[in-house]
Amino acid sequence: MSELKMVSTRGELEIQIDMEVEEVTLEQAIDLLLSQTDITNMRESVPIGEAVGRISADVITAPMDQPPFDRSPLDGYTFHAIDTYEASRERPAVLEVIGEICAGDHYDDYIPRGKAVRIMTGAPIPIGCDCVVRQEDVAVDKCGHVLIPMEMHRHQNYCFAGEDIAADAVLVEADERLTAAHIGVLASMGLRRVDVWRRPRIALAGTGDELVEPGQELTAGKIYNSNIYTLAARLQELGFAAQVIGILPDDVPTAAQVISEHAADTDIFITTGGVSVGKKDIMHGVIRALQAERIFWRMAIKPGAPVLTYKTDDLLGIALSGNPFAALATFELLVRPVLAQASRNPAVMYHRQQAILDDDFLKVSAGRRFIRGRYHGGHVHLPGHDESGVLFSARHCNALVDIPAGTIELQRGMVVDIVRL
Repeated sequence: MSELKMVSTRGELEIQIDMEVEEVTLEQAIDLLLSQTDITNMRESVPIGEAVGRISADVITAPMDQPPFDRSPLDGYTFHAIDTYEASRERPAVLEVIGEICAGDHYDDYIPRGKAVRIMTGAPIPIGCDCVVRQEDVAVDKCGHVLIPMEMHRHQNYCFAGEDIAADAVLVEADERLTAAHIGVLASMGLRRVDVWRRPRIALAGTGDELVEPGQELTAGKIYNSNIYTLAARLQELGFAAQVIGILPDDVPTAAQVISEHAADTDIFITTGGVSVGKKDIMHGVIRALQAERIFWRMAIKPGAPVLTYKTDDLLGIALSGNPFAALATFELLVRPVLAQASRNPAVMYHRQQAILDDDFLKVSAGRRFIRGRYHGGHVHLPGHDESGVLFSARHCNALVDIPAGTIELQRGMVVDIVRL
């Protein structure tokens, strides 16, 4: 790849760009970025209520049995099963009820033969008892005796300690993504916190003097800054938090200074805009000012071709197109693989499949193109309006259709490759 040339004119930084820079394919771009992506090796302890979706840093084993005692699975009566030997509806076993135990209570005394205890679901089974009869299946006389009209067997309707989880069983594997079920299991073991891998620290900024923050007055020639809010929200959907820096001016030294100031506490710095060949496409100069190593510039795809990536000792920089949908599409295609590797979380990565096209796409695709789509039940619908600056039609987009270079047109009913988002 050719180098950028920088010259100073009237105190301003101008950038001369060699247009012979070699474009990389999407797959090459991903491989290049992954080779520069540090896998997190920092851990942190978080409350289990905040751990869903996080990646466990350790194998977690059960510190005790669950349930921690033999317990009743239903409301009824507990006793010695042998006391019901040959019991029948005509000749029920008659046992004296000497107590009652509810969930959360305990009964310390041994229960002798010929006696029964009323028991509720989840309550510990007293010592000596070895079965439970359903309350609906028995009768109680006026003298406080329970009449059992059938023969019961040892350990009938009986839950053993450790029946769900035995002590020392593996609850969570190392590098496993924690789900709601994991959180419930950890809580059932009395665990309040869990060690997880720290997520990559991400910073977001837009570039461009034309940008105005939402809520401010929109003067002539200005547009509202939507890109960083779109990407921050998408990161949140994927389980990441981003530090939103705001808008970087079209000034190389200032933009480079802002990025440099955040480098120590940032792993991945994502910007939008300033990556093409215009007068104010400053990111080429920024990476030189940062003394960063350029990884690549330009991908052979549409939209979002002019992606610029770089690496310093402290961070990985990914500068995306400033066009709203181009920024979102290249974030999905290029940044998500980086996040999946950096966070040790493969679930962050998109997956590919084929689908039946429900609409015609009659544009010639001289180069590789990704267009937005809505996937459902093996079919993909094209909402249209695929211009890189158009964001509105992305509202219901959950897939990108991958159109190979040299495709004349796509017709309804064709099988196409899609990226599921």
